[in-house]
Amino acid sequence: MFTMDEIKELIRAVDESSVGELKIQGETQEKITIKKEGTSGAAVQSALPVQPVQQAAPAPAVEPEDKDQGAPQKNDHLKEIVSPMVGTFYRAPSPEASIYVKEGDQVKEDSVVCIVEAMKLMNELEAEMSGEIVEILVDDGELVEYGQPLFLVDPK
Repeated sequence: MFTMDEIKELIRAVDESSVGELKIQGETQEKITIKKEGTSGAAVQSALPVQPVQQAAPAPAVEPEDKDQGAPQKNDHLKEIVSPMVGTFYRAPSPEASIYVKEGDQVKEDSVVCIVEAMKLMNELEAEMSGEIVEILVDDGELVEYGQPLFLVDPK
């Protein structure tokens, strides 16, 4: 997994160069794509004050913790999509745009499920698994931490 300092350095390098897009795959198969705004490809358009657009590594899937403090976990087959960084969680690319996913939606591995804004960069998070969104665990505009669960997914 890339550290936040490594990601920041990559963003700075792309921003200061003539490169429009940089794609990297890490040793443990995590992927990161950094794009400058205005380059070809699917850049996030937002009314929020951002300059470059970065697509973060897909959020790792981990087993959910028991959320019911001592109650038996009946949904232990569910997987979590967690935040790969500290930032602000957004369900849509801009305030007037449609949300990426809602509870009950089917997602694929490459489906964008949300944005986590960090340092004025909009980081698109991919589901990294196929299945159904069972629960959205954070509110739009909420500050999230590294590794914090964002979605519960019923893998199919």
